[in-house]
Parts: sequence; structure tokens; C-alpha cells
Amino acid sequence: MAFSVLVYTRTTDYRHDSIPDAVAAVRCLGAARGFGVHASEDPGVFEAPLDAYAAVVFLSTSGEVLTPEGRLRLTAYVESGGGFAGVHAAACTEYDWPYYGELLGTRFARHPDHQPGKAVVEDHTHPATRHLPPVWEFTDEWYDFRSSPRSSVRVLASADESSYTGGGMGADHPLVWCRRQGAGRVFYTALGHAAEAYEDPDFRAHLLGGISWAAGVSR
Repeated sequence: MAFSVLVYTRTTDYRHDSIPDAVAAVRCLGAARGFGVHASEDPGVFEAPLDAYAAVVFLSTSGEVLTPEGRLRLTAYVESGGGFAGVHAAACTEYDWPYYGELLGTRFARHPDHQPGKAVVEDHTHPATRHLPPVWEFTDEWYDFRSSPRSSVRVLASADESSYTGGGMGADHPLVWCRRQGAGRVFYTALGHAAEAYEDPDFRAHLLGGISWAAGVSR
């Protein structure tokens, strides 16, 4: 089934050097799996209808990245059944917009140094995690969040804070999750800080599964 996604990478705060590699990875996935990828940093793209896209991907966005009209259109899009996928710094985005925090499930608080650690897969039935081992060894920033989103999301993987230094959430540290918002599907992964992540086959499959699920083409 052919579909298209909008990959949005605008930043008004910290900008990840890995963004070009991340966009290239999603384009590669699209070319291999037969879906279209439109990448943009122009907030004006949200001031036009989004109906052509099966999902919108906020890929390491940061700060306030939408206009008031763009916020209204994104809200209507998701509530009426559009997909949303957030990657890494998408949780550091639109702090001044309460709906966005509800959409994502929580907001970024802090992170320790970029380092190896372990993610514990809690749900192997989701396309973003079904290919992963029970304990996924990865290198990333291991984001802490302002609160655990567990009560309002389906947690797919969580961080094992004993496997790295500087974790601040304790035993309940969701890292990857999905949820419903209105008629739409929302997926988020905290992973994806460094360019090397986007060359990792398991992480690429993780991204593909999350985006495909948000787009409604993978169950």
C-alpha cells in the first residue's frame, strides 16, 4: 500500500548534527518499502492541508516550531485520524503548547551523557519492537522525562538505569511508547541522538515499525 509521510525537522533550540543522517535514513526506508517521504523545515507546510500524508514525523525538532495556524491544523489532522511519530528531541518541542504535551504523553526533562546502555523491551507485539531482543543494547542519551507517561500510553520499551550512569527516573523509565489521540495514532521513541544510530539496522527497523504503525499501515 503506497503512502507518504511528512518529516519535519525545524529547530529553534538545540539542533542535532544527526538530522541530515536521520532524514536520509527515512528516505532510504521509504525507497525500500515503497512510501513517499517529504522532508521540510518550513512551518508553512502545516498551514496547508495535511491529508496527503499518512503520518507526520517530528524528527529531532526542538523549541517552538509551529505557527498558531499550524497548531490548529496538526490538531485537526491527528484528531481526525492522521498519524504522528516523534523521534528523540521531538519531546523537546512546543513547550508552550499544552496539546502537544498531551499528544506526546510527557515532555523531556534532562539527559545524561551519550553512552552505552540497555533498553528492556516490554511489548514484542508492536512493529517497532517485535524484531528486537528482550534486552536491546544501544548507545544514546537515555532521556529522562518530567513524568512517566505509563498511565496514558502503551509502553513498548523502557530504560534499564542500572546499565548506564546518570539516569534520573528510577525503576519506571519508559523510553518508547505509542498511544491513541482522538482517531489518530501516536508513536514516540526517545532514541536517535547520534548519526551512527541511523546506520544501525535494528534502529532503522525500529523507526520503520513506528512510522508504519502511526501511518496505520502496520499492525
